[in-house]
Amino acid sequence: MVESCFLGIDVGTSGVKAILIDAAGDVVAAAVTPLLMATPHPGWAEQDPEAWWQASVASIRTVLAAKPRAVVAAIGISGQMHSSVFLDAHGEVIRPALLWCDGRTTAECREITERVGGESRMRDLASNPALEGFTLPKVLWLRNREPDAFARLATVLLPKDYIRYRLTRTLATEPSDASATLMYDTAHLRWSEEILLAVGLPRSLVPDVGGSADVLGHVTLEAATVTGLTMGTPVVGGGADNACGAAGVGAITAGEAVTSWGTSGTVLAATHEPRVDPTVRAHTFCHVVPGTWYLMGVVLSAGGAFAWYRDQLARDLVGSGEANERLNAEAATISPGADGVTFLPYLQGERTPHRDASARGAFVGLSLAHSRAHLTRAVVEGVCFALRDSVAILQELGMSPKQMLLTGGGAKSAFVRRLQSEVFGLPVCTVNREEGPAYGAALLAAVGAGAFPDLAAAVDATLSRSALETPDAAAHEAYEEPYLRFKASYHAAHASPDSMG
Repeated sequence: MVESCFLGIDVGTSGVKAILIDAAGDVVAAAVTPLLMATPHPGWAEQDPEAWWQASVASIRTVLAAKPRAVVAAIGISGQMHSSVFLDAHGEVIRPALLWCDGRTTAECREITERVGGESRMRDLASNPALEGFTLPKVLWLRNREPDAFARLATVLLPKDYIRYRLTRTLATEPSDASATLMYDTAHLRWSEEILLAVGLPRSLVPDVGGSADVLGHVTLEAATVTGLTMGTPVVGGGADNACGAAGVGAITAGEAVTSWGTSGTVLAATHEPRVDPTVRAHTFCHVVPGTWYLMGVVLSAGGAFAWYRDQLARDLVGSGEANERLNAEAATISPGADGVTFLPYLQGERTPHRDASARGAFVGLSLAHSRAHLTRAVVEGVCFALRDSVAILQELGMSPKQMLLTGGGAKSAFVRRLQSEVFGLPVCTVNREEGPAYGAALLAAVGAGAFPDLAAAVDATLSRSALETPDAAAHEAYEEPYLRFKASYHAAHASPDSMG
C-alpha cells in the first residue's frame, strides 16, 4: 500500500540527517551520513558544500530504500546557521564554506560596526551585534583576503538553502536563516538596504525570502535521478537548525523555552515581538512561525566539548558503543562542583555572553587528587554553567522560563537531564521525538503540503511531553559556588590574538 510521507533533512556540522514521517508524525525511517570539518588554523572552521550535497543524497537514498512504498509529499530542510556558501554566476561553489563556529573575522566585525555607525545602530538594524560567526563578516573576509574569489561572487547562500538549490535549482531563503546573516532587518522582515549599502554590497548578493512552510521550489529531473525522489516534489522554505529544532519539540509560542545540545549548545525562548537584549549578549532571530521571534544564547562547544574530551582523554572507551554512558556513570559518582575542578568549554571561542572568538578551553583547579571521573563531571558541569549564563540573561530580560524543554544530546542521559535541572534551578522535560531540527523540517513540509493548517496544529497532533523532572532546592543551591567559580575563571580562557591565524 502506498504511504504518503514527509521528508525532513538537517544539514548539521557533524552529519546530514534525513527522516521520513508519516501522516501521524511517526518517524518511519531515518539516516545520518557523517561529515568532517576542516580546521586549517586555530579558530578556523570550513566544510565543502559538495560534501553536504553528497551526504544529503546518501541519507535521502537510505531512508527511501528503508520505506520503498513511501511517496514523499513534500520536503523540508534545516541546517546550520550563519555558514557561508559562496556561488558564482553559474551556481558553482567558489571555495569551502566558512562555518558558524569560524572565528577568523574579528577585523571584519569591527569594519561592519564602524561602517554601519556603531554597535547601537547595528542592534537597531539587525537586532544583533557583528560577531565572527555571522554570514556578513565572512563575505567581507572574502573581499579583504581572497579578492580573486570575491570577484567571482554572485550569490551567498546558507547551508540548507544550498541543498534546496541542488534539489530545485531555486535560489531562495526564509526569515529564520536570513535573520542570522547580519544583512536582514529582523524586526521588519526584510533585507536591510542600509546595512548592505554601508558595507558596499549589492542586494543581488542575497536571495529572495519566502515563508518557512511555503513551497519555494520543486525537485528537478537531475536531482530526482541522483536521490531517488520524484521529480516535481515540492520543497518548502524550512528553517535554521535552532528554529526547526524548537519547532520539533513544540517551542513555538511565547513563554516556551528549550535547551539543545548539538555540537554547540543553545538556550532559546520564543516571543511574539522582536525583543532585543540591550547589551546584545543574546541573539534575536525570526522563528519558523509567522509573527514569532526568539531570543537565543549560544555556547559554541557543548556536545562538541564533550566529544572532544571523550575522544582525546577517554580513548580506552571510544568505539565501545557506550562511551558516553560509561563516562556519565563515572561522573555521577563525584559530588557537585567536581571537588574544585572547573572546565571552561570555550574550545572554539565563545558567543554568549562573552562574544569572544579568542577564548579557549581550560581545566582549572586540578590536583593530584583528581581522577578522570572528576574531569568528566567538570566537563558536563562546565557546559551546563555556560548554558546557565544564557538562562540568566532571559531572567534579566523578564523572560524567565517556568520550565525548560530539553533536546539533543543533553536530553538523552538521565544524569545530564538532572544536572541541567539542578544547575538551572528549573523543572525540565523532554518530548516524544528525538530527531531535532530534521523533525521540525518535516513538520514544515507537512504544513506546506496541506496535511495540517499550520505549525501549531502539526505540533499538537504529533508531540507529547514527559513528566516534569523538578530539581531539589538544596541541589540547586549546591551549584551556586561552583557556578560563581566558573564565571570567575573566564580570565583563564584566553589565547593570544596571534593564535587565531
